[in-house]
Amino acid sequence: MKTTHPEPGSPALLQHLRERGRRRENRIADRITRFAGSMKFVYIHVIWFSLWIGLGVEDYPFGLLTMIVSLEAIFLSTFVMISENRADEKRHVIADEAWRTVQDESDQNERLLRLSQEILELTQEIHAASASATPASRPRAQ
Repeated sequence: MKTTHPEPGSPALLQHLRERGRRRENRIADRITRFAGSMKFVYIHVIWFSLWIGLGVEDYPFGLLTMIVSLEAIFLSTFVMISENRADEKRHVIADEAWRTVQDESDQNERLLRLSQEILELTQEIHAASASATPASRPRAQ
């Protein structure tokens, strides 16, 4: 059963994932990290250790098994660090996108405030012009 992750909604994150997926080592690291973080990985190890010990592949203190597991732990810790780096890259992409959004909203707010000020000034000029007009020059309501 293959676990798929939904595509991100953010165009910036989607672009980041596409760029990351272009490199083969990134794709391999992602697959290994995804597998190592699954219950299937745990079940395989439980079965493997049980068979190793139960079938007496080697005598206690299981030096070869210990060495194999230690090497596996070294590589898995490296893949965890790779995964953390990937997560950190995603956080940077999200933060940059959020910053751009905030800047865009700030610019829009400033434009809206200027437009509102201009509308207020024009409205005040219209009221001032209509107040200064003589009653004879005003159009009559019908």
